[in-house]
Amino acid sequence: MNAGTKFTQYACAVLLILSSIALAFSMALRTNDIEDGVLLYIAQAFLLAGSIFGLDYYVKKLTTIYGNSKRDSEQQSTKHTDREHMAR
Repeated sequence: MNAGTKFTQYACAVLLILSSIALAFSMALRTNDIEDGVLLYIAQAFLLAGSIFGLDYYVKKLTTIYGNSKRDSEQQSTKHTDREHMAR
């Protein structure tokens, strides 16, 4: 994924969170009540933003773990091969 796509995802997530907070404050200040539709928008915005941040973190963590385990297994196989050559 390129940097432009990640920036767009993060910008959308941040804008969703900020817009839902602003909408909640404006409704609470104007009417002292938050309507059901506004609460639904807030819930959906937070879920989408959380999934954007959470999925990116999860993928980064998996690629780091997989990359490290693959590199470790390659290093171990190289050490094993070196030991066999030294034993001969």
